Amino acid sequence: MYPLIEITTVPIEIQMKVTDAHLEYARGTAQMEISREQGGLNIRSHPIRVNIDTFEARSSVTPTTAQLIQQQAQNGVQGAYQATSVLAREGRMMMEAKIDQDIIPQLARQQTAEGTLNVNIDFLPSAAPDLSWEGGELSIRYEMDKLNFNWRMNQMNFTFVPGDIEFTMTQRPDVIIKYVGGPLYVPPSSDPNYEPIDMQA
Repeated sequence: MYPLIEITTVPIEIQMKVTDAHLEYARGTAQMEISREQGGLNIRSHPIRVNIDTFEARSSVTPTTAQLIQQQAQNGVQGAYQATSVLAREGRMMMEAKIDQDIIPQLARQQTAEGTLNVNIDFLPSAAPDLSWEGGELSIRYEMDKLNFNWRMNQMNFTFVPGDIEFTMTQRPDVIIKYVGGPLYVPPSSDPNYEPIDMQA
């Protein structure tokens, strides 16, 4: 006798999807400020300086009142010394003169021979100007422009995304019962292929 029922089991089918945990970075913004400090060129020039002192040269041509008084005083003192010397010499010669000597013509000849002839000719000015000088100076200062950069950055933000496990059932479990036998006749004697059962055997 053959089995009349065929039983088939269908297993469950599950699909699992796993998402790992990760960090998400939010990009920050940055600002930059640029400032400029302007330089420049600075040139300082101090030229040569010549000092000309013409006081002595001018004084030799046109003396001042104080210099004129001083010169006249010196000339007076010198003239007094010279006159004293001449009078002393002539007086001594007259005291030592003899009767037969003619001392007056001798003194006249001596004064004429020894005296200097002054024609009031002189080179003017008699003193040269005093020259002095100070050296020149040149200084150059160059400064380049300056650029200042100021960065301003916002704080960096990180977001934590937790992991995830997702289960999806793609097929439900099932039991399939299938009848594989022939038709059942009630009463059994109505089956065309019915064969009575021999009870004696």
